[in-house]
Amino acid sequence: MNEAPLAYDNVPGNFYDKYNTQNPIARYLMQGFLRNFDMMTAETGVRDAYEVGCGEGNLSIRLHDQGWNVRGSDLEAVSVSEANQQCAKRGIAPIFEARSLFDLRPEEDSAELVICCEVLEHVPNTEQALSVLKSLAKPYLLVSVPREPIWRVLNIARGKYIADFGNTPGHINHWSSASFVNLLSNSLKIVKVCKPFPWTMVLCRCD
Repeated sequence: MNEAPLAYDNVPGNFYDKYNTQNPIARYLMQGFLRNFDMMTAETGVRDAYEVGCGEGNLSIRLHDQGWNVRGSDLEAVSVSEANQQCAKRGIAPIFEARSLFDLRPEEDSAELVICCEVLEHVPNTEQALSVLKSLAKPYLLVSVPREPIWRVLNIARGKYIADFGNTPGHINHWSSASFVNLLSNSLKIVKVCKPFPWTMVLCRCD
């Protein structure tokens, strides 16, 4: 009998630097994502954030450059190193560390806004991951995931991952906007839902 995957067994995906891509279509889509990110983070009225799954640190550094107090972590040490290089370029101490989502603790890692963008689609135990995120968010949580099945349709349209029906490597969870909002609303208060094509982005409160 096959054992269920452990909560720690996040599934890595392919690396694609979407924040710095030169592809004009991808750049247009990312501009929409970032506009919604800026709007939703500003709407919280807070200035303290912790990013779970920070990758190369682009979203956190974006907030830092707007005057926020930010910290973050990622499972991949290589990504964390690149994120801290962005800190070095700004003459600030490293603010990112290599840690699993499941090792984060409220007494150390809570923040007024917890950010978890493009992460949950890789995590086998979604309920456990959400439980950790809720424990950290004091009170806001901002999450985003690819919007399915649009995401896979777009991959097929550009000739990618045809054998896997357009599924991006490492994506083991797939949500439509409605199903993702429904999942979150089971235990969180939904503040705002945005749909920057082709993502679903949701701002929640945990109180």
